[in-house]
Amino acid sequence: MTRPDPAVLLADLCQEGDLLEEILRPLSAEDWDRPTPAEGWTIRHQVAHLSWTERTVLTALEEPEVFAQLRERFGAEVDVVDRAAAEGATRAPAEILASWQDSRRRVLERLAAVPGGKRIPWIGPPMGAPMMASARIMETFAHGQDVRDALGVPPVASHRLRHVAHLGVATRDYAFWQRRLEPPAEPFLVELMHEDETWTWGPAEAVQRVHGPALDFALLATRRRHRQDGSLVAEGADADAWLDIVQAFAGRPGPGRAPLS
Repeated sequence: MTRPDPAVLLADLCQEGDLLEEILRPLSAEDWDRPTPAEGWTIRHQVAHLSWTERTVLTALEEPEVFAQLRERFGAEVDVVDRAAAEGATRAPAEILASWQDSRRRVLERLAAVPGGKRIPWIGPPMGAPMMASARIMETFAHGQDVRDALGVPPVASHRLRHVAHLGVATRDYAFWQRRLEPPAEPFLVELMHEDETWTWGPAEAVQRVHGPALDFALLATRRRHRQDGSLVAEGADADAWLDIVQAFAGRPGPGRAPLS
């Protein structure tokens, strides 16, 4: 699948954030304390984490030497993310929301100014601005889904899922490496459906195949749903094994979610 124009990516990133803001703005203080499916995390934690991650992106863009030190902490300290979320969650909801609004606006501005071809250091492999924008869409979608689950709001199937799916496909080998497994040598064909579109990655003649709804794949790749809760189909042993471990994000995969039913 061809990558979209960088301006389109940034517009989609802005839109994904705007959609979550619409959900957050009318919430009461009590709502912000609702537990989400992530153990120990309330809505406060989820949004505080998004704000912290956006600020981490800004550090990677503006202070790469400082970011290099932070990257070392990720490898040495398993609870960096949880501790940052817990610290951020101590603030008032209005402050948490304002912090995230400001940091995501600044990330949009900075990514728009990154020269083509420049690589941005990150927790996983370095990436260009378009891939970083996709990663921000993915994370906003993922933590936004945690907020929706806490409020009983269903997932949103939008065209922006193609960015989440692209990351899930692009990080196939990374998912195996994270579990100290040898990645499959042969390419996969991935076909995902959204409304009247089919998004395709990989050669048509591939033996190992995955197909099904784009929303199901996005929720699985962000580990917001158990594989049993979707209708993805894998053809081939390697493709089947991949769907058990797929992750579109850098870092430790975590325990994943239990089946909804």
